[in-house]
Amino acid sequence: QGQVSLLSSRAAAVQEMWRKFTKEEHIRSHAKVKSSEQRGIRARVIEQYPALEEHIEDILPKKSDLYVCKCTESRQVILDPSGEFIFFQCRSGPFIPTLRLLHRYPDILPKYQVDRGAIRFVLSGANIMSPGLTSTGGRMDDVPAESIIAVYAEGKEHALAIGVTTLSTETIRSENKGVAVENTHYLKDGLWLLRRHGEAAA
Repeated sequence: QGQVSLLSSRAAAVQEMWRKFTKEEHIRSHAKVKSSEQRGIRARVIEQYPALEEHIEDILPKKSDLYVCKCTESRQVILDPSGEFIFFQCRSGPFIPTLRLLHRYPDILPKYQVDRGAIRFVLSGANIMSPGLTSTGGRMDDVPAESIIAVYAEGKEHALAIGVTTLSTETIRSENKGVAVENTHYLKDGLWLLRRHGEAAA
């Protein structure tokens, strides 16, 4: 809980960084981690996302070197063996999957769905307001406040953002006002466009 609180309190900074994220400006180093640290990262990923345990050898194979990009503002990004960004982390907070990884394993996070009217705002990086989730086109899994969730949209197959809830689902439904989810990573932001260390995605 404390780890997620740390992320939530800095969500605006995370969001702003990914919005304008570039290799030249924000990546300070790209280095192989020690085997002991690699084991720790694998263990934490499995602890946070139990559904990934059966896939962990595909994502973070034991016999492959693990590389991490250290970024500005105490952020780091974990790379898979091909160099693609798969998780990011704020300080010592939880590992958050990138959207590209989430699209491969869509059931690792609770799901929220916004109505059609909220799509363009989510894709511009805006936080998600409660009415966009409680309207006819919205729906929500039941989670407590400060949960990491996948954001889907009415009529769309794949997640378009990842965020942190500011309120519990129950409170969002009952109060139906204010910011419900802090938008931390979304389609076409800098992290999505850069995709991997050393190359930009199409």
